[in-house]
Amino acid sequence: MAALIFGIFALFWWVVFFHYFRRDRSRYRNCYLLLLAFLFTVPFLISISGPNFSTIAVVTAYAIMITLLIVPFFLIYNGVVMIRREGHQLAHLLSLILGIIILIGEIATARVTVYYAFTNIDVPLPELYRSAPFVAGSLISVSVIYGSLAFLIFMFYVLFLQIVPIKRDFDYVIILGAGLVDGERIGKLLRDRLDKAIKVYRKDPTPPKMIPSGGQGGDEKLAEAAAMKAYLLENGIPEEDILTEDRSTNTLQNLQYSKEILDGLEGRKYTALVTSNYHVYRALRHAKKVGLVCTGIGGHVTFYYWPSALIREFIAIHTEKKHLLLFLGGWLACMAAVLGWIYLAN
Repeated sequence: MAALIFGIFALFWWVVFFHYFRRDRSRYRNCYLLLLAFLFTVPFLISISGPNFSTIAVVTAYAIMITLLIVPFFLIYNGVVMIRREGHQLAHLLSLILGIIILIGEIATARVTVYYAFTNIDVPLPELYRSAPFVAGSLISVSVIYGSLAFLIFMFYVLFLQIVPIKRDFDYVIILGAGLVDGERIGKLLRDRLDKAIKVYRKDPTPPKMIPSGGQGGDEKLAEAAAMKAYLLENGIPEEDILTEDRSTNTLQNLQYSKEILDGLEGRKYTALVTSNYHVYRALRHAKKVGLVCTGIGGHVTFYYWPSALIREFIAIHTEKKHLLLFLGGWLACMAAVLGWIYLAN
């Protein structure tokens, strides 16, 4: 019976998710719909495992718990590696900072659930719940859990975008630029994007037009699009298949000016948008803003760089007014629930 119930709910949420995913991959609600689909799929798979049901359920629970305990230490280690290899800029400290915050949250959670549950077992509950350490620990714990879950949901969806099969036969491939090393050389991040675009070009049955997009920054000796075009030429892409966009200074302009190029051309315009894998989701959101219909494709990113980059993407999404208000509203609701529980417990 349990398998049937979980199976029905899992199927329902997968259908809802793919319905909205197919319509628009840039909508933030897709993150939560995908989570709901998996939350019912996992117990469904466990429930149909036969006589090993209990063992698999326990092992799964312990695996999740151990993973969550390891996460802050991994992030802290990753942050140290990031600083050593990339420098001390704030963007490179994000993994370290998040790891410390999650570790504090786990310590607060342990203090609330273990210390007060066992060490103070003789303390009357109302007096215990009124204590400042218990209230503060509860609020810190729930705040960190709330923020961590929101980030994990976002990360889960970004990863899902990378494994979705991609159709071929593109007409155009837009390649988003990145800063040039020493103002003139292609760096690894941009090279990985270009290499991914070249793979798309070579696998396409009818080679598409390539649109390297990126203007000249204040500290750059040439436009990013010019350096990208030179790299494409060196790797065998014919010059007649390259259309440069060299006016943009940010992602939104990359897409806006690239769309202007497409609007001035005739024929079918099935378009691929190539950027770093962590950046695909936000790039699709910008594409929607300028009315560009495209398929997002993510290029390889060095593993140690990925956590901080994804945290930066998460922050960028939640600086948008709508998502900031929703995030803060959810957090305030959690805080109200905790304080209400403490009040009722008294």
